[in-house]
Formats: sequence, structure tokens, C-alpha cells
Amino acid sequence: MNNKVGNYRWTICALVFFATTVNYLDRQVISLLKSVLSEDMNWDDGDYANIEIAFKLAYMFGMVIAGRVVDKLGTKKGYAWATGLWSLSAIGHAFANSAFGFMIARAALGLTEAGNFPAAIKTTAVWFPKKERAFATGIFNSGTNVGAIVAPLTVPFIAVKWGWEWAFIITGAIGFIWLVLWQLNYTEPSESKKLSKEEYDYIHSDKEDEELEQEVAGEKVPWLKLLGFRQTWAFALGKFLTDPVWWFYLFWLPDFLQSEYNLTLTGIMVPVAVVYTISTIGSVYGGYLPLAFMNKNMPAFKARKTAMFIFALLVFPVVLSQWAGEINMWLAVLLIGIAAAAHQAWSANIFTTVSDMFPKKATASVTGIGGMAGGLGGIVLSWAVQKNMFVYYREIGQIEKAYFIMFLICGAAYLLAWLVMHFLVPKMSKVKI
Repeated sequence: MNNKVGNYRWTICALVFFATTVNYLDRQVISLLKSVLSEDMNWDDGDYANIEIAFKLAYMFGMVIAGRVVDKLGTKKGYAWATGLWSLSAIGHAFANSAFGFMIARAALGLTEAGNFPAAIKTTAVWFPKKERAFATGIFNSGTNVGAIVAPLTVPFIAVKWGWEWAFIITGAIGFIWLVLWQLNYTEPSESKKLSKEEYDYIHSDKEDEELEQEVAGEKVPWLKLLGFRQTWAFALGKFLTDPVWWFYLFWLPDFLQSEYNLTLTGIMVPVAVVYTISTIGSVYGGYLPLAFMNKNMPAFKARKTAMFIFALLVFPVVLSQWAGEINMWLAVLLIGIAAAAHQAWSANIFTTVSDMFPKKATASVTGIGGMAGGLGGIVLSWAVQKNMFVYYREIGQIEKAYFIMFLICGAAYLLAWLVMHFLVPKMSKVKI
């Protein structure tokens, strides 16, 4: 962080952090209310998995168009439309009264929430020089953890006090507070009256930023052209393999704690919050680690890949979660927390590979392609494993076996993704469009 040139770019980063926090707060509410909603509406694990798949399917299709929309409308308008619509969709859950109704609400939420990361990555690419992007991404990406911390500490309380409907209404309404702040504070760097010339020059200190204004204006790059680059496939396959793991934690961690340790709705509040508190540390440090390597004169691509390999290794011990949990539940919580932290560190860096390898005019579109791939991976995992396997093992009273299989998949996914990316883009070379 360079204080001598000014720090307004970090105000923009704080706004993106706030939006990402709201994004994950809204999407996690249903997982915390699974037991209540299942009882009220006679859901089984298959119904819940279908609702989860509806969200992921819509999220995947949303990613197809979100990056393109953000590139076309610009960051300010694109981000504002996405946040306003997903906030309305979150509130809409309060009016659903069946599994099908929740599938519709979740699909609307998934479609609109897809706009967050393409807009966030584009904002980071526009407002930060290359060497600070991973750190800035790590900071705003930690909003996913803060949202996931706030949710378990508030949603069960709201549901018990006023009913589950108000949990959706109150959390959904927070997005409109962000909208006001965004409209008041965000402009492109070239139009900002709060940005000093020194900070503007620092932001554009990378050689590839000479044509920034033309790129920010929304020059289109055809998807077919983007799909012709190995760099696109490296990012997309990395997301396909690892995004489903985070979805699993987000949607099934409360159920795991209730199933394995017989915790109540309010009893899961602290363990879930602890997991995501640990993961917040991982998100911020994950963005800092490659920066520290680069400050020691390590090439950017090597710094990024070295950091990602370290994080992939840190995920693997999650396969021991259940065995550790037999000794003490908090040991399982610790291992899952470390794995979640490593995921967030990985996520901060894999997102940054997009701005490392592509010009700014294509970052939102490529991020959208990768998000679509991650959503597809989540759908495949939910349909092939969770929807069928969880129902079967719960029926025969051996749900712990289903969770063991899932933790095994979680532990191996990142090492496989790292190998795929390594062989596709050994030096993460920059694409010229």
C-alpha cells in the first residue's frame, strides 16, 4: 500500500468489499434456515439439493451474460443494477411457500448475484496497478467471509425472534444502503475529483495501461475469440474444479454440524462464524503473499503460482475433519476453517490471474466465463454426489460416509486444479487482443 501518492483507491476497494459482503450474506441465509424450512415445508435433502442446483444453474447462466453486461454498461451502472436486483430477489424469498417457490427465488438470486465478481474484478483492474491487485482482491474477497460470519450470528436470532421471513427481508434490504454509497462515491479514475494526479499516475504505472480509457469505454472482445486462448481455459478449469468446494461449505456446513454433533439452530452460530473468521484471515493474507514474493524480485507469474500451490497444500488436511471431530468438534471446525481460508487465498489469486493475463477490456468477460464454469462444476457436484448420495446415506443412517466422500473431494480439488493451470499456462503470459 503506497501512502505517499494517496489512498482513494482503497475507498473504492472498501465499497467493493461491502458489496461482496452483502452478496454472500444474502446467499447464505437459506443454509442457516435449512432445518426450519425443511420442517415447515416437508423438504428432504433431495429438495434442498434441487433448490441449491436452481441457484447454481441460474448463477452459471448469469455469469454468461454478467461479464458482458458489465463491460458494456460500465462498472458503475453494471454493479448498481446487479446489486439492486439481487437485493430484491433476496427479499423475495420471504414470500415463497413451497420448495418450487424457493427454487424460483433462488434462481432469481443466482442470476442477479452473478454480477458481483465480474464487476468487482473489473473495478480492481481499473483502480489498482498490477502489483496491488491480488492484495486488493484479497481484501474485497474477504467480504465473502464477513458475510458468512455475519449471517450465522444474526439470521438464527432473527428467525427465532421474528420468523424466518424477516431473516430474508432484513438481510436483503442492506443492499440498498450500499447502492446509495456507490452512487455517491464511484466514478472512473479519469473522472474522479477525489483522486490526486500522483495517485492517478500510480494506478496507471503499468505499461499495458497506456490505452486504459479506450478499454474502459467498453470495446467488445468476442467470446469465441476469448475461448481460443489457453489462458481462458486455465482460469475456467481452475474455477470448475475449486468453486464447488466453496459452494459445499456455504450450503452444507450448518447441516454437517447439526447432523454430526446434534447442534440446534442457534447452536451452530459460533462454529460457523469461527470457520469464516479463520477464512477471512486467509483471504487477506492470500492476496499479500504473492505481493511479498514479487517484492523479493520473484517474477509475477512465479509468485502467483507458488502462492497458489502453497494454498492447495493447505486445503488437503480437510479430509481428516471427521476423524478429528471424533476427538473434539472444535478440531473439525479448525481443519474446515483452515481449508476455507486456503480456498479464499486461492480464490484471491485465481481471480487476479485474469487481470494478469488479459487486458482490462476483457477482464469482466473472462471472469464471467470462469464464473460460469465454477457454477457448472457446482451443479455437477450437487447433482452427481450431494443430491443422490446424501439422501441415500441419510436414509440408512450413515450420513457421516457422505460427508467423508465430500471432504475427500474437497481436499484433492485444488492440487488437481493447480496442475491443470500449470500445464496450460506455465508462465501465465499476457494475451494480446
